[in-house]
Amino acid sequence: MKPTASTTGTVIHEVFRRAYERDDRPALIDLRGGHVYGYRRLVTEVTRAASGLVRRGARRDQVVGVHVSTAGAQTLAVHTVVAAGGVAAPIEPGLGAYEMAAWLRECDARTLITTPDLAETAILAAEESRVRQVVSLGSAVDTIDFRYLLTLEPTALPALDAKRRHALLLSDGRRLSHADLLARMAELDLPVRLAESDVVLTTWLPDGGCDLLSVVGLGVSRGALVVAAGSGDLAGTRHDFGVTVVTGPHGTLERVG
Repeated sequence: MKPTASTTGTVIHEVFRRAYERDDRPALIDLRGGHVYGYRRLVTEVTRAASGLVRRGARRDQVVGVHVSTAGAQTLAVHTVVAAGGVAAPIEPGLGAYEMAAWLRECDARTLITTPDLAETAILAAEESRVRQVVSLGSAVDTIDFRYLLTLEPTALPALDAKRRHALLLSDGRRLSHADLLARMAELDLPVRLAESDVVLTTWLPDGGCDLLSVVGLGVSRGALVVAAGSGDLAGTRHDFGVTVVTGPHGTLERVG
């Protein structure tokens, strides 16, 4: 299921427009999550899951909480929400259930996407908020498995206005439009000018901001390979993957020799 022509200029279109022609080339290697996402797999799962959310009643501009622990999970969840016409609200993984519930009530979220390791906290938060369904990227008790969304009969995804429609609701209360998020991606790209031959190593973790999302989105849009790692043997990781660009400590990218 390909993104429709009406998505031109949106985050989904700009990030994934060449994903099909790149086929099964690796787009994102999530070392912490233990997953490798090829370009075609990534865009297919995003668009099919977005269609599944629409089938399950997701509405345009509705806020969806994203409470996940890995870069791969955050990438899938946020882009799925955005493709469905919703507003993704990234949540700091370490946030407690009651603090998270308060935030979910404040932004009137009705859906929460999580990972199995955080599912218990997510369920507790859902019970104390207006969240009606918790989707888990992996099997977890009292949740809807993300893979179920992929099995539902496909339906059309909504047409979106890239300048007016919001894509993200950050933890500090800022709302970013599609154009705002693309501008952040362009800002990150200024000192490095990513190309298809690049391998980007990021050690940034999911949080309530947009930097990790922007790095992954930038890499995928340029046909590069993004490797998401923790703080372990970074020298070994750089060598093994032939890393050419790394994330810096202050929200920047830099080339390495």
